[in-house]
Amino acid sequence: MHEMSLAVAVVDQVEAAAKSRGAVGVSSIELDVGELAGVVADALAFCFELACAGTVVEGAELITRTVPGTARCAPCAEDWAVGMPPRLLCPGCGAAADELVAGRELQIREVRWACPETTHERHHRPITEES
Repeated sequence: MHEMSLAVAVVDQVEAAAKSRGAVGVSSIELDVGELAGVVADALAFCFELACAGTVVEGAELITRTVPGTARCAPCAEDWAVGMPPRLLCPGCGAAADELVAGRELQIREVRWACPETTHERHHRPITEES
């Protein structure tokens, strides 16, 4: 399950950023997760909770945004949503996709730092997915 290594990497990066900023806690982390990245959202959520234990990230809300897969055709310059399973033939001219322009990413979009006075009052909140 590569979701555990992804969750650990996210927690490590946010923890390093918190330390450099002197932050005492994290209220939420927002991730962009590409539709074609092969990440199972529920597995990532489970692994995130485990990875957060005992860190300044513990109790933070994980918010995931799905980034649709998009391909580009060089011959006709058309972009299209590839979907799942991926449709890699251009709907305009039938040529094979030359480039996947979006949908493979996994990146931290935003981190919200906890206020010192509320750090001890953080509550666990379930993961939400926003498209």
